Amino acid sequence: MLRRWLEYLLIRCVISIIGIFSIQCCETAARWLAWLFTDLLKFRRKIIVENLTSVYPEMTPAEVQETTRKMWFHLIMMAFEVVHAPRRIHDTNYLEYVTLPDQALMTRYLIDYRPMVAVTGHFGNFEMAGYLTGMLGMPSYTVARKLDNEFLHEYVNSFRATHGLFIFPKDGSANRVQEVIDGGAILTILGDQAAGNKGCWIDFLGRPAACHKAVALFTLSGNAPMVVSYCKRLDKPLHFEIGCTGVADPVDMPAELRDTKKLTQWYNDRMADAIHRDPDQYWWVHRRWKEKPARKTAKHKKNQAA
Repeated sequence: MLRRWLEYLLIRCVISIIGIFSIQCCETAARWLAWLFTDLLKFRRKIIVENLTSVYPEMTPAEVQETTRKMWFHLIMMAFEVVHAPRRIHDTNYLEYVTLPDQALMTRYLIDYRPMVAVTGHFGNFEMAGYLTGMLGMPSYTVARKLDNEFLHEYVNSFRATHGLFIFPKDGSANRVQEVIDGGAILTILGDQAAGNKGCWIDFLGRPAACHKAVALFTLSGNAPMVVSYCKRLDKPLHFEIGCTGVADPVDMPAELRDTKKLTQWYNDRMADAIHRDPDQYWWVHRRWKEKPARKTAKHKKNQAA
């Protein structure tokens, strides 16, 4: 208990220090830290190189190194931006910081009387997407694993809730999620979470990946349009583009998408579209492909045992 409290206190001190410095100073620090993680510490290098070379086999070692460095810069800047955003971005000036290329389309579904399933991934600064929609009076709900440190978990959730993003625990929240759907609210889902061998197997960025079937079922059974969205950083810190790469609306959905696996493949392809345009802003450190598809069915195993 004491150790967790001290960890929480240390993180709160670090957040306070980050807030003291300008965002330009934070950008410089992020570049140095990205070099440290990539070139000196080589932090999680094995998984990053494996992910990058599997998706982009044409990458040279130098390109992999550069992409890794840019990825770490992005992840560190993401944390810095979350700290600085509440003091810099408000409902009166957000258009100075945010570009909305699909504003009409996204607004149509954000204000629809029906629920909306916003699918995104470990790409760009997805924390800022929740912050901005909540700031504009459109709260959203999501499901996330509880942090091991209960003090830090409470702090992070209270911070998110203050700005309109409400978190449900990963376990035991089925009824609360259903209430969100029934109430016509916005459900935000990280669609590139590993789902285990019992998940729905599809192709993501050229590799087999297991996805949670519930994401597609929310749309297919709940009359909830699915909007595949992203929030990526532009040419400088705290400047973002929020857009979408596809919409699947049950009202006019093509017949070929009215299937759990096909709809799951569809939204993964739409997430991949955004990632391929800006691969530096994807979390290649994320173990998206940690499970391997079973090569034999239960029947084959039974026959083999016999």
